[in-house]
Amino acid sequence: MKDTTRRIFINRTLAGACAVLASPVIAQAAPSHVDEADETALALGYKHDTNKVDKQRFANHSTAQRCANCSFFQGSATDEWGGCAMFGRKHIAAAGWCSAWAKKPG
Repeated sequence: MKDTTRRIFINRTLAGACAVLASPVIAQAAPSHVDEADETALALGYKHDTNKVDKQRFANHSTAQRCANCSFFQGSATDEWGGCAMFGRKHIAAAGWCSAWAKKPG
């Protein structure tokens, strides 16, 4: 075996190993944010800002109800965006609201 062939083999092996190790990081890229025009968002009356919810359509809505204090919110209290069981893999605004809002226990 020639030195150049061995060198090429080692370089390609290292490059392949780096690609395999980097793939989980790429797969864990930040999820997209829910668009207010999304089909699910429209059905649930989702808004990024709880103050912009249609008060005629959702008479039981209160501005104290926010995604951050909903039991479906999957982020921490300090996160601006977080996951939600209602929207699958997309993130919602902590300051947002939808008609599925349920008070977080505790």
